[in-house]
Amino acid sequence: MYLHHIKFKRPGTYLSLVLITLALAGATHLRQDKLPPGDPDNGGLSVPDGFETLVVADSTGLARHIAVNSNGDIYIKLRYFGKGQGGGTVALRDTNGDGKADIIRNFGNYQDHSSLANGITIRNGYLYYSSSLAVYRSKLIPGQLLPDEKTELILQDDHEHGAHWHITKPMAFDDAGNMYVPFGAPSDACQDMVNSPGGKPGSPGIKPCPDLEKHGGIWKFSADKPNQTQADGSLYATGLRSIVGMRWNPSDKNLYAVVHGRDNLHRLFPELFTAWQSAVLPSEEFVKVTQGSNLGWPYYYYDQMKGKKMLNPEYGGDGKKEGEGAKFQKPLIGFPGHWAPNDVLFYQGNQFPDHYKNGAFIAFHGSTNRAPYPQAGYFVCFVPFHNGKPSGEWEVFADGFAGVDPIINVSDAKFRPMGLAEGPDGSLYITDSRKGKVWRIMFKGNKKGFGANQLASMAKHKRLAHIRTPDEVADNLDIKTKELGQRIYNTYCTPCHQRNGLGDGSRFPPLAGSEWVTGSKKRLIEVVAKGLEGPIQVAGKPYNDLMPKHDFLKAEEMAQVLTYIRKNFGNDADAISVSDVQRVLGN
Repeated sequence: MYLHHIKFKRPGTYLSLVLITLALAGATHLRQDKLPPGDPDNGGLSVPDGFETLVVADSTGLARHIAVNSNGDIYIKLRYFGKGQGGGTVALRDTNGDGKADIIRNFGNYQDHSSLANGITIRNGYLYYSSSLAVYRSKLIPGQLLPDEKTELILQDDHEHGAHWHITKPMAFDDAGNMYVPFGAPSDACQDMVNSPGGKPGSPGIKPCPDLEKHGGIWKFSADKPNQTQADGSLYATGLRSIVGMRWNPSDKNLYAVVHGRDNLHRLFPELFTAWQSAVLPSEEFVKVTQGSNLGWPYYYYDQMKGKKMLNPEYGGDGKKEGEGAKFQKPLIGFPGHWAPNDVLFYQGNQFPDHYKNGAFIAFHGSTNRAPYPQAGYFVCFVPFHNGKPSGEWEVFADGFAGVDPIINVSDAKFRPMGLAEGPDGSLYITDSRKGKVWRIMFKGNKKGFGANQLASMAKHKRLAHIRTPDEVADNLDIKTKELGQRIYNTYCTPCHQRNGLGDGSRFPPLAGSEWVTGSKKRLIEVVAKGLEGPIQVAGKPYNDLMPKHDFLKAEEMAQVLTYIRKNFGNDADAISVSDVQRVLGN
């Protein structure tokens, strides 16, 4: 059935009937007793001594999460069904045992807000995968790479959504037929999103927060019942702002998640939080989630340096007040702010040394909003585990994805680690969200002799700029910036659009070469002053995120920053004057 897609590396090579049968049946795809060799350059990655890495595929599309079947077939959820991708999900098969994908096939044509699609899991012979507003499943057919064309809707997010910030639908499944799905929160701290979209300096939070009724938590559903909505599920845990990575731990039978902390402490409360505090706070939390867990959002955030839950400024906090934070659950580990933990995996295999058994790998996708400091994250860490809790310090396991250090702009990073999966032989697979590169990490060393000496080389990576805590003065990239427009841009615009004006490559559009920047002055002024919500096109690519109001800027400040973006990043448009701003805004 798939023979016409197989690429023979030696023209004229004769395949026996047995090998053809194996390729068609998908039994082992010519799996060998020995692991395939790693790439000479280890796929560009640094890993502990004894490990080897190979690149399975170079460019599958904007890859998110990944699942590997028992026969070695790989399934990857793409960020969106869009131009050039041919389908929202991609399937890969290695037919000759060299570890490289010979067959790459796209499938899945749904398009409901799928620009934020994320989750994919194999369970009981079904491939579960999600868009941002739904969870689907398709039957996997023995011997066939692509699943059954019949798609079954398992869960539909039936809320009304505008430019909702956190609506990805990762999934986790327990051993009792339950499916866990997060419903992310639409704000930093439950600000008034009607009168002040995205929040502006000093905006108070709403208490009690109405978002907690249907968002900011994890809901439990049946894994097999079709056409469910949130009303069919039950609230399992709350106070969780945004979850992209979540996993059931088969060793201790508990749910775990990695939680994105809030943003914009300095932008919204510059008199209370410095730019440095806003870059490293609040923590990204690695949490054990049980029935009734409450992590405190939107009222509290976790400060990993203090080791405490702190009161959010929207509710009277100032970076020093704890309030009633001690009442809320602490994370197992509080990682530095904005590292973007996007997947977590508990290692169950036997290929790796015993050090890794039952421990947790976490993929840090990397920050976008640490300005004026370098971006951070962009690596995969490992957390040793014993009896349901960390048994040692977290370690750098795989690094080198970005290909550069320090990382000034998101676009400077060559790759961004995203999804994690364990293969049937115990290999670890990692996806990249920029081009869809896929790595396979294998252990080839002495398992019994593995220990501190082999880990020593990776420990040095904690000193690199994209992992260590930045120095408040020496690492400040704006310390010598004198131009007013650039200073305003670096404070309010770089978290989304980056210092080079290229955006983050997915959520936030570029300003470089943008018709929204170099076109109508009136439209540009209104976008900055009034905000923008809903789908737009920039340079032919779709975007659908929230541009908050910046009406707190004075007319002179707005004119300066808009002139700056119209004359930089390769743009060459005329300046915007104070009178232009006043004329459009009527003041």
